Amino acid sequence: MKKKTLITGGAGFIGSNFVRLMVNRYPDEFFVNLDKLTYAGNLENLKEIEGKPNYRFVKGDIGDQDLVTELTKECSVVVNFAAETHVDRSILGAKEFILTNIVGTYTLLEAARHNHCERFVHVSTDEVYGSIEKGFFSESSNLHPNSPYAASKASSDLLALSYYTTYGFPVIVTRASNNYGPYQYPEKVIPLFITNLLQGEKVPLYGDGLNVRDWLYVLDHCSGIDVVLRKGKIGEVYNIGGENEVTNIELTRMIFKLMDKDESHIQPVADRLGHDRRYALKCDKVKTLGWKQTANFDQLLAETVQWYKKNKPWWEAIIKKQYKERL
Repeated sequence: MKKKTLITGGAGFIGSNFVRLMVNRYPDEFFVNLDKLTYAGNLENLKEIEGKPNYRFVKGDIGDQDLVTELTKECSVVVNFAAETHVDRSILGAKEFILTNIVGTYTLLEAARHNHCERFVHVSTDEVYGSIEKGFFSESSNLHPNSPYAASKASSDLLALSYYTTYGFPVIVTRASNNYGPYQYPEKVIPLFITNLLQGEKVPLYGDGLNVRDWLYVLDHCSGIDVVLRKGKIGEVYNIGGENEVTNIELTRMIFKLMDKDESHIQPVADRLGHDRRYALKCDKVKTLGWKQTANFDQLLAETVQWYKKNKPWWEAIIKKQYKERL
C-alpha cells in the first residue's frame, strides 16, 4: 500500500507549491490535498497535477471534525499549511484567524492523534518571535507575537508542541521567513507591487520603508519542509530562513529596476499597526539535516516578476473577483 500524506491548505501559495513538488518528487507515494478554498485558495495553482494518479483534492475545512477524522484514518502523515495568513486582515478582524489557526489546528491534531498518525508537521512563521533589532532568532527564542495573526500562529505552535509533551504525539513545527515566488496571492507585498505596476498603479509603501524582511524562495521553503518531514526529530522546532535581509524600500527599488519604473510610483501610506521592525532567523538546525538553499535572490526575484508578467490571466481573475466582492 502506498504511503499517504494529508496536506492541508494545499491550494494556497506555499501549500500548492509544496503539493506540486511532492506529487512530482514522490510518484510512489499518495497525496491528499484538503483545502477550504477561501479567497486565497485557488485550484488553478494545481492544474498541472490534477490528473496525476498519486493525487486527490478534497474541499473542506480543517475545523470539520468528521472530515478530518475520516482523512486521518486514511493518511499516516499530516502536513498542516491551512491558515489565515495576512497580517492586515487580522488587524481588521481576528475572528477567522482564531477559528482556523487555533481551533482548526486543535481539531486536526485531535483527529490525527486518535488515528495514530505517524508524523504531523505544523507549518508556521517567523512572525511568532516578534521583532529583533540585532542578531537572529533561534528555535529556543521566546515568542513575542505582535499582531493577531502572529498571536494565532504562536498559539497553534504551542498547542501542537504540547501534544508531543503531553501525549507523545509525533509533532514537528517549522517556522519560515517571508516567502516569494509564483502563485502568491496579490495582497502580499511582492506580487502586490508587481501587479500594481503592471496595471499602471502606484505601490503602497508603509511608513519609512526601513522595516527589514528576510526573503525565502517558496520552493526552497518547500524543500526544507520535506527534509524536516523525513529527517526531523519529533517534538522539535526548525527555522527555515532565506538569509536575504532587505529593507522594504530596497525591495521596492529592486522591483522598480526590474520593471523599468522609478520612485515616482511610490505611494507612502501610514505605517501598519504593531509593525515589526526586523525579522531574522538562525537556520543552522535545519541545515544539519542536509537542507540548503539553491536560490539566488536577485535572479529569482527577476523570475518572479517574469512569472507575473506571463501569467496575467491568473492574477487578473483574482483582482476582478476582489472588485466584485467589494461591490
